[in-house]
Amino acid sequence: MYPHERSLVKKFSNRPFAIIGVNSDTSKIELKKAIAKEKITWRSFFDGGVIGGPIATQWGVRGWPTLYVIDHKGVIRFKDRRGEELESAIDKLVAEAEAAAK
Repeated sequence: MYPHERSLVKKFSNRPFAIIGVNSDTSKIELKKAIAKEKITWRSFFDGGVIGGPIATQWGVRGWPTLYVIDHKGVIRFKDRRGEELESAIDKLVAEAEAAAK
């Protein structure tokens, strides 16, 4: 998963795109180790060290990883897309954000 996320960060650099992670590792120390090991360059929030942490609970996450693709207005437009479907969804929303900015 992380290699694909890194490729998305590279592909969409300098465009209206961001990845935000929510991590359920058992401690902040484990989160820091995972960030270093996986070369995670995007913001990743610690969700309390439990699978049912406050962020996961509020967002209704029941499985990991859960992916939400959110548009430039903050609306969830896609959930749990993978591979080409994920990239197509991101392409569409980045184009919409760029058009709205003109």
